[in-house]
Amino acid sequence: MIGAHIFFFIFIMWILIIAGGGILVLLVAPITISGFGELDSFISSSIKAIIAIALIVAWIIILSKIKNRMFLKRITS
Repeated sequence: MIGAHIFFFIFIMWILIIAGGGILVLLVAPITISGFGELDSFISSSIKAIIAIALIVAWIIILSKIKNRMFLKRITS
């Protein structure tokens, strides 16, 4: 039963990776900013980078909470 927890954690991790990639490709990549002249691409890239970093932080928090719940149950039982 020990291996099942690890495989479940790895499965959730891959789901988050695939979902994050899909979100970035489908929703974030098409974002374009116009009206700032030469700064259009810089501002657009900055916004995309901030969104990507926020998603990474969210995935780390989600995985940390899942890990804590999963392995805390294992330790107490």
